[in-house]
Amino acid sequence: MTGTTLTDGALMDGTRMFEHRISVPLDWRRADDPEAERIEVFAREFVGRDPEAPLLLFLQGGPGGKGVRAARLPGWMGEALRRFRIVMLDQRGTGLSAPLTARTVAARGDVAEQVAHLRRFRADSIVRDAEALRRSMGAASWSVLGQSYGGFCLLTYLSLAPESVDRALFTGGLPPIDGHADRVYRATYRRMAARNAEHFARFPADRRRLDDVVAHVRDRTASGRPERLPDGSALTVPRLQMLGMALGGNTRADSLHFLLEEAFSEGSGALSDTFLAGVHERLSFRANPMYAVMHESIYGQPAEATDGRGATDWAAERVRDEFEEFSPRAASPLLTGEMILREHITEDPALAPLAETAEALAAVDDWEPLYDADRLGRNSVPAAAAVYTEDVYVDRDLSLATAARVAGLSVWETDQFHHDGLGDDGARILRELLRRTD
Repeated sequence: MTGTTLTDGALMDGTRMFEHRISVPLDWRRADDPEAERIEVFAREFVGRDPEAPLLLFLQGGPGGKGVRAARLPGWMGEALRRFRIVMLDQRGTGLSAPLTARTVAARGDVAEQVAHLRRFRADSIVRDAEALRRSMGAASWSVLGQSYGGFCLLTYLSLAPESVDRALFTGGLPPIDGHADRVYRATYRRMAARNAEHFARFPADRRRLDDVVAHVRDRTASGRPERLPDGSALTVPRLQMLGMALGGNTRADSLHFLLEEAFSEGSGALSDTFLAGVHERLSFRANPMYAVMHESIYGQPAEATDGRGATDWAAERVRDEFEEFSPRAASPLLTGEMILREHITEDPALAPLAETAEALAAVDDWEPLYDADRLGRNSVPAAAAVYTEDVYVDRDLSLATAARVAGLSVWETDQFHHDGLGDDGARILRELLRRTD
């Protein structure tokens, strides 16, 4: 392992930033092999008034989410800098840490080689990268904050290297320790149905507008002239339903209303350019193919931990059949959330080259374990989690079941936030979690 630290500059508010770049094994199983391929992992350190403050590692949501880049620091970062130096890790495969794209994955060879490559980018490898970074920075330990998928990684951290964690802070990110991905989607489809009802009760006209858009898309598809997004791809009903991703947030939900109110060009009966551009911006995975292709793999567990069913096998698509209201053939189909379907891969020009690889990834049935239930049951690291009652991405009931299996984990359940609570009022949430772990 090698590392360098370079001065990067300072933000307008005086916050100093430093870059950290380290070389780590692509495959941590070959860490002792001098001939093994290596990749570079990047992190940015934010320093407030105290250059000697303890470190707080932030693990971003995803999969495929890079560290925060913002002209103005979000509230939770300002709050954190009162007590910590923040280490913002670009998880491997994202940002400046060997980013995964359709091109770089395809360059690995055939489908089997591509799948083998993607398997090196899961939470266990991210944690080992973080450990290498910590050692390169000369830190004996640090606190860790995990948002959403970052919380999944943090639970893996407590399973693999708890001695390196001073405190563990989870926000909307307590995954099931075992069990098949199917139960995740059964829970989140139910949450999404309730969230749809809430949104359309607030904006009744949105239901009518969405039905009109669905009818338009169906008519165009049936005529052989499918509606096209700016990238030339066909707008289908399942892709349109992905607009429900906005319902996972507090303020993002309202943005869906403003998008739908401009759905049609006045008097023409055609979808407006403004609407099509907005839909494309929300649906394209060009900037983050890892999110779509690897999404279900974050629930991949060994067969013994999933009732003998190691493969995720397009869980979101199969489970959708149990919920008729989400069928793209329903009279008024509901909007979906973090449910990736085959069509989302095949119809997106940025992902289509990886369709065969995604199919093979869904069939993997020999996943490595991500969590150590026995070790978590003996946890001694001060830990606290914000669990959002109506979270449509990380189910509240499954989160509480996990919390009960992590010794000493303090749960703060609140119905005041949705999945993006950290971005909504992160300062308040962070203060509460720190209070519970002090």
